[in-house]
Amino acid sequence: MLQGHPRGLLVAFFANMGERFGFYTMMAILVLFLQARYGLGEDDAGVIYSVFYFLIYGLALAGGAIADRTRNYRGTIQAGLVVMFAGYVLMTVPGMPLPVVLCGLFAIAFGNGLFKGNLQALVGQMYDDPAYEKLRDSAFSVFYMGINIGAMFAPNAAKLVRNWFLESRGFAYDPALPSLCHQHLGGTLADPAAFQALADKVSGGPVADLTAFATDYLNAFSTGYNLAFGVAAVAMLASLAVYLAFRRMLPERRRGDGGPEAAAMPKDEERRRLVALGLVFLVVIFFWMSFHQNGLTLTYFARDYTVKEVDRWTFYLFDIRGLLSLAAVIVGLVFVLRRSSSGTRRAVGAVIALAGAGASWWLLRSYPPVHPIEAEVFQQFNPFFVVFLTPVVVALFAWLRARNREPSTPVKIGIGMVLAAVGFLIMVWASVPLPSPAELAGRPSPDRAGPYWLISSYFVLTVAELFLSPMGISFVSRVAPPRFQGLMQGGWLGATALGNQLLFVGSSMWVRFPLWSVWIVFVVCCLISAAFVFSIRRRLERAVTG
Repeated sequence: MLQGHPRGLLVAFFANMGERFGFYTMMAILVLFLQARYGLGEDDAGVIYSVFYFLIYGLALAGGAIADRTRNYRGTIQAGLVVMFAGYVLMTVPGMPLPVVLCGLFAIAFGNGLFKGNLQALVGQMYDDPAYEKLRDSAFSVFYMGINIGAMFAPNAAKLVRNWFLESRGFAYDPALPSLCHQHLGGTLADPAAFQALADKVSGGPVADLTAFATDYLNAFSTGYNLAFGVAAVAMLASLAVYLAFRRMLPERRRGDGGPEAAAMPKDEERRRLVALGLVFLVVIFFWMSFHQNGLTLTYFARDYTVKEVDRWTFYLFDIRGLLSLAAVIVGLVFVLRRSSSGTRRAVGAVIALAGAGASWWLLRSYPPVHPIEAEVFQQFNPFFVVFLTPVVVALFAWLRARNREPSTPVKIGIGMVLAAVGFLIMVWASVPLPSPAELAGRPSPDRAGPYWLISSYFVLTVAELFLSPMGISFVSRVAPPRFQGLMQGGWLGATALGNQLLFVGSSMWVRFPLWSVWIVFVVCCLISAAFVFSIRRRLERAVTG
């Protein structure tokens, strides 16, 4: 998959992987932390989440403009890593008032603005060389896979740190308790008997003072999340170390080094390209408004409407060790069954597959018949699917390219929007028999869905993401006028920011409307966006081909 690519792609891959591990560790738990620590409702936590996500991508416009003006992409990226690290350190301190936490979130967002778009611009610059141009789409797919390798382990890191700290304070984890603790302390608890039963369960014995328990449990729960933010800070240091050690392998364009292409491109051509990019940016707003519900309403669904316990076969998929064992079996079988594999590769593949099968057997035997699952861990499925579906999608496009049948980048984006609509249709079907949050009025739902509804939705949304996101980044790097490369990558992220700013649509509907209607909004938005992309396909294709 990396054959024929410049070495700088690996540097960008690993630098991005560390940064994304830290970022997604935080995003897996952010709304849960805000609710546990500050007692915020789903809608208020959703507003903070959406504004933060908006700034994460919106400030990439400022970061791109800084890099384009100074022509110092590498230095801007380095500054971004340092600023993000400072923000994560601030989030690590327990007991901070909400305004301080918001300052930490702003520092992370600003640092990300300096880092993310400019790293993407450097990747695109490597493929401006005609020798690499045909590999541009596959390069961004590989780069995107690095993002998701980091993201795959992030929810488990957050979960393990939080659970370890809870256990160190003599408590077990229960997702319903933070809300009930805040209701008890605020005098709005509707069912004290249910709260007493849960308090006794997680404490391992009868609880005499529920007020003291509520205070202690909330402190332990939220401090566990603070320590998980510390994991993100360590990941940021690792990313910075990789970047500093190998950044010389990345291209460097400084002030006055615009290159002949930048000087020669006519203004009319620049204008045509910028209009095409603007149309694509308009479309992706609605994709990200829908897709990034994974850390918001889809996490609420996992916590409030999905079963809390599963059998050992299902828990195998929630255990990261089980997922990695399954991956070993799949990778090994690919080596064994691939017709182009040599005898040595087949033998290595057989060993890997057998090792994975053995680890799977051992894990399944070690699980109890029934095992609890946590809401955060559902977020590992999207990056897991990205990592293992990326080679499949890249191979599919390569197979089509060899036969001159590969769809254009705009067509891939349109297909991705249609698939995203299908992913949310699955959630509509799962939600029809369930009560709305408004009906429950803070009580735990008596009716719960199986975990495979969410897993299936994440699978389809992941395929949609692979058709849209890396292809869109590739489109921007190919079409952006050379003197606006950083700014246009920032524009892609700015469009993502606008989509993220609209995330509150989901959380606002969550507390007011039937559950199934929340997902219908995203189905409709994705289908309208797909229709728009297909209607302007020719115009976008002309921007690529010139």
